[in-house]
Amino acid sequence: MSTKQSTYRHVVDSFKTALGLGESTLETSLAERVVFYVALGLTLLITLFPFYYMALASLLPESSLYSLPPTLIPRDLTLEHYRTVFGPETFPFLTYFKNSFIIATTTAGASVLVATFGAYSFARLDYRGRGVISRGVLMVYMFSGILLVVPMFQVIVWLGFVDSLASLFITYLVQTLPVSLYMLGNYFRSIPEEIEEAAIMDGYSRLEVIFKITLPLSAPAIVAVFFFTFMIAWNEYLFASIFLQSQSVFTLPIGIEALSSSFRQVWGQIMAASLLTSVPLIVMFTYLEKFMVEGLTFGAVEG
Repeated sequence: MSTKQSTYRHVVDSFKTALGLGESTLETSLAERVVFYVALGLTLLITLFPFYYMALASLLPESSLYSLPPTLIPRDLTLEHYRTVFGPETFPFLTYFKNSFIIATTTAGASVLVATFGAYSFARLDYRGRGVISRGVLMVYMFSGILLVVPMFQVIVWLGFVDSLASLFITYLVQTLPVSLYMLGNYFRSIPEEIEEAAIMDGYSRLEVIFKITLPLSAPAIVAVFFFTFMIAWNEYLFASIFLQSQSVFTLPIGIEALSSSFRQVWGQIMAASLLTSVPLIVMFTYLEKFMVEGLTFGAVEG
């Protein structure tokens, strides 16, 4: 590694350290700790109880699901609902899962790629109409999704993408780009501009500055934006319910809705499918939590 590269590597590492939330201890009284832990316990109870009951209902036998009073501490458990969910003759879970994963991953990747260069231009480049464009992008995000259904459907029909995953890719990209541009633009502005100016004076091109300095420094924000857009595309229901008609291209929210609207309410299978649907998001958040916290709290530390 050259001296110039090692110097900028040191700058990058130093800036990453500066962005981290430092550890600190606060003196608190016993009453304050009690109030804190009581509030924390109530928050966890309200937040986690629906997930607990969803997991419980997915494991209870059919007869126990409709017992009164409801069963909160199970005696008998069964995996029958999961076997039914994975049976392609009743609920093609793997097909729905594959469709959701493809559309969520491609949407998140494309949104991050486009937003990276767009947000960098908002934060660093000076050109005519930059302020109007950046504010217009944010204004688009303020519109509710229901207002965009008719115009987006007309666009999808014109393109010939009805009843295909391409229709969701285009729609989700349009939905997620404004907030991706906003989040990354704010993060890029928090990076000291002097670092990039020094690199350009040393002979780096603008693209080299972006890929070797700006992007490494912005890894937490990029991960946060990727997860945020992935979550939107993974859970989206409104546009998918309008654009998709064939079962072979259904995503998980549409597949679960079709299962719940069948002639016989199969709540055990619905809860099993819902729990399996939430697993990828839980796993991603568990491994990306550090980047998520840093990416979503940028601007909290001022240098």
